[in-house]
Amino acid sequence: MKGVVLAGGLGTRLSPLTKITNKHLLPIYNKPMIFYPIETLVSAGIEEILVVTGGRNAGDFLRLLANGKEFGLKHLNYTYQEGEGGIADALSLAEHFADGDRVCVILGDNLIEGTIRQAVEDFRKQPKGAKILLKEVHDAERFGVAELEGERILGIEEKPSKPKSNYAVTGIYLYDETVFEKVRTLVPSRRGELEITDVNNAYIREGTMTFAHLSGWWTDAGTFESLLRAANLVAQSQAKQ
Repeated sequence: MKGVVLAGGLGTRLSPLTKITNKHLLPIYNKPMIFYPIETLVSAGIEEILVVTGGRNAGDFLRLLANGKEFGLKHLNYTYQEGEGGIADALSLAEHFADGDRVCVILGDNLIEGTIRQAVEDFRKQPKGAKILLKEVHDAERFGVAELEGERILGIEEKPSKPKSNYAVTGIYLYDETVFEKVRTLVPSRRGELEITDVNNAYIREGTMTFAHLSGWWTDAGTFESLLRAANLVAQSQAKQ
């Protein structure tokens, strides 16, 4: 299985911090944001990783991360997303890198306390399809929200005004090789982007989507509030250790 970190976009919600740098290069406590998702993949046993970036500061990723040696990697791959076509558009750039393998995709601004190793191992044994990680939250309307029926996932609604559950879809997705075919069938949303929720719902309609609950804390870092929360959570975790 290969890993894909999606770190494109302009990060306009964090302006003026992002006027001179990519959002994913901003600090979260004592490390750049991009370190955390890479560490999540490495700790799950994934050694082949692609970083999808974009914007005017893409070259800074290479200067910071180099060949991935700091993470115990032999090599780190990079590709460039032009414009802001959405998460699914960024994922489509990984097709050549995936080369028919399964992929574990993580958004570059997602931080977790625990590990996804068990979910990755479970997905390796899954015959086909996809797997997503859910987390119960108090502000589900900010995220894609999963509607559940026992062990079945019925559908995902993006940023609903009246969520059907409190289970947010975290920015960690496990896909089989058919994900790129599904992306090619998408049409842009009202935001003009190819939505990852549409990819997930395609797997749900197919009956091949599974899910697991993420243990420990989880946060994104795409707003000033969540950027601060992420730094505080990391600081607290390190203090406990």
